[in-house]
Amino acid sequence: MAKGAPLTLSGREDIWDGHRWLWAIGDDGRAGWVPDDLLVTVDGRPVAAWDYTAIELTVAAGERVDLLHHTHGWGWCRDGDGREGWLPLGKLAEV
Repeated sequence: MAKGAPLTLSGREDIWDGHRWLWAIGDDGRAGWVPDDLLVTVDGRPVAAWDYTAIELTVAAGERVDLLHHTHGWGWCRDGDGREGWLPLGKLAEV
C-alpha cells in the first residue's frame, strides 16, 4: 500500500513479540497484518503513514542480508540478489 492509502480496520489485533499488530483492509480488498504505528488518521479515517508491504524474505541460515530498517520485531532486509522483504529480528545475527 502506498503512503496515504485509506484503510479499514477489522477490529482484529494481535500482540507479537510485544508489539501490537492490526488487521487492515485496503480499498483494493487486500487484507493483512500491519504494525499499529503504520496508521495515522486523516479526516477521521485511518490511512497508511508510509509505503508498506507485508512481503517476507526467504533466506537460508547463514545467508548475509542487509538490514535497511525495522519495526515491531521485524527488519526490512535485502539479500545478495537484491530481493527485499521482512525477516524476524530474532532470527538475525550480527557478523
